[in-house]
Amino acid sequence: MLNRRTVLTTAALATVPLAVPSAFAQSKKDSIVLAMALEPSPGLDPTGGAASSISEVTLYNIYETLTKVNSDGSVTPLLAESWEVSPDLKTYTFRLRKGVKFQNGEPFNAQAVKFSFDRAGGEKSTNKDKRTFANLTTQVVDDLTVVLLTKEIDPDFPFLLGQGTAIIVEPKSADTNMTKPVGTGPYKLDAWVKGSSITLTKWDGYRNANAAKIKKATFRFIPDPAAQVASLLAGDVDAFPRVTARGVPQFKDNAKFQVVVSGSRAKTILAINNKKKPLDDVRVRRAIAMAIDRKAVIQGAADGYGAPIGSHYVPGGFGYVDTTGVNAYNPDKAKALLKEAGITGPLELTMTLPPPPYARQGGEVIAAQLAKVGITAKLQNVEWAQWLSNTYGGGHNYDLTIISHVEPFDLGNFAKPDYYWGYQSAKFNDIYNRIKTSPRAADRAKLLGDAQRLLAEDSVHAFLYQPQWVTIANKNVKGLWKDMPIFVNDLAALSWS
Repeated sequence: MLNRRTVLTTAALATVPLAVPSAFAQSKKDSIVLAMALEPSPGLDPTGGAASSISEVTLYNIYETLTKVNSDGSVTPLLAESWEVSPDLKTYTFRLRKGVKFQNGEPFNAQAVKFSFDRAGGEKSTNKDKRTFANLTTQVVDDLTVVLLTKEIDPDFPFLLGQGTAIIVEPKSADTNMTKPVGTGPYKLDAWVKGSSITLTKWDGYRNANAAKIKKATFRFIPDPAAQVASLLAGDVDAFPRVTARGVPQFKDNAKFQVVVSGSRAKTILAINNKKKPLDDVRVRRAIAMAIDRKAVIQGAADGYGAPIGSHYVPGGFGYVDTTGVNAYNPDKAKALLKEAGITGPLELTMTLPPPPYARQGGEVIAAQLAKVGITAKLQNVEWAQWLSNTYGGGHNYDLTIISHVEPFDLGNFAKPDYYWGYQSAKFNDIYNRIKTSPRAADRAKLLGDAQRLLAEDSVHAFLYQPQWVTIANKNVKGLWKDMPIFVNDLAALSWS
């Protein structure tokens, strides 16, 4: 950290009359209001819910992880000072940061790491990365040294350990983290007004509290696109990461604002319930995919901010192959496939749409396209809690749904037989297991390509596009992430110019 140098001595200042402008004499702003489209649900523990909005508020702010994922996708130490990896990529030895405490005064140590990871992989775990942690053995060497033994090879393991599912929790407070979160981070929960806002305040007990310039941050929840624009124009919101793209044009030439377009590793899909008839027939699923003009969906749902995808993988990812031609837009072939599958009359399906504008707007575009091939899609708008419990959750009560999967490395979800889309393939499971156990990068790249092609050929979903996220903020807000390999709002990096 650079030290400031005193340029003028006190004596010199005493002899020089200075006229200090009043604006210069005032201290910089130390509070900020951010906005989000969705409120965290079901609570503030990212290990207990799948919604990315939980980490958007809590990760790196309240909770910390052994590693930290940065805007450019690089991984650096956080609660760990350093780590070593064995040649077979199955043993990781972490040296932990000394003198760190949780916000309730308890010490951070190797025992807390073991508790956190054992909990994440335990029988009662609701962690969406439970499989990863269940294949992990955590050994305590001493208070500041922990060894992680993993059954599966994953070159991106340090990246995963920087995500919300890998937060280090304090054992005594872990069970109440949903409503009373306790972490080692620079901010604490101050207030949560359900349906309206969450306020975090700087924790003075943080090991490097002086580095955080923002003392108070309020997250407001604004799902309506028009209200999002109005809140920014009125100055009620200082920054809106991942704002609905429809409002971008009126801010691009406004000198009061900055517009940041970010890359992503997300996949927006029309998810298909593979267990429901007639959707269990690959011909029907392929017909649905071929009825959809991805470019029109990108324009209608995301105002052009996206790139077409043909499988559950995005351009730029290691081992990416272009599969957009597998189920290319072809309404005539879609009709023929439906006829071949024995569907002679109109096929009626329900499309369940969660609140994000990309889902609601995209649903209208896709429903119109499906209608042209003889598929009637009834649009059913639901709140986020309903989607999580009935669609994603145990009910799996849906035909079609539009959702963005934002996790960077989530091909493993297709190997989960109880996952919400009900896809089961012994062939895919074999490919994925070989991906996880192949030490050579070239072998993994080939297998990743095989996995992408199989998902496209099986038409598990109608894979739509890789979204680009837009952040609109007051021009004086500094430290916003340029790209978003994961969804976080790193408050300690923010400041006012």
